[in-house]
Amino acid sequence: MTTIRLAQGDITRETADAVVNAANSSLLGGGGVDGAIHRRGGPAILAECRDLRASRYGKGLPTGQAVATTAGNLDARWVIHTVGPVWSADEDRSDLLASCYRESLRVADELGARTVAFPAISTGVYGWPMDDGARIAVETVRDTPTSVEEVRFVLFDDRAYEAFARHCG
Repeated sequence: MTTIRLAQGDITRETADAVVNAANSSLLGGGGVDGAIHRRGGPAILAECRDLRASRYGKGLPTGQAVATTAGNLDARWVIHTVGPVWSADEDRSDLLASCYRESLRVADELGARTVAFPAISTGVYGWPMDDGARIAVETVRDTPTSVEEVRFVLFDDRAYEAFARHCG
């Protein structure tokens, strides 16, 4: 059974087998978690992302999918990049958000990762309401069969931590 833990802080400072990046589809870095992971992880991550774009993901990584690269200078073996959906008041994209967590766990299993650190995917600039994003994240991780022993949600601020704590209790 997977243990779910919460931590508040900077995901780029976490020690885990795999750190999940809330990436944009280009895989080439950006703002928020994505930019922070690329900056702290260093050029090795970007180099592997460029290789992925040149081979399998010429049009970018589709929303809800996941792919792994080295973790570069991070205290992890791998970064699992996943592209969360942009929240919409007119269209239910919950299945795509859940897919980010499921697919990241699938990739973690393929890699043999036992500890995985997740951010709150899509709840930043992509506008997903924090409470709903926390509910989907926790329910999906609980319901997804995986060999991952520990999932740690690394949350940037009090508001995110409190939302996840409500759904983990």
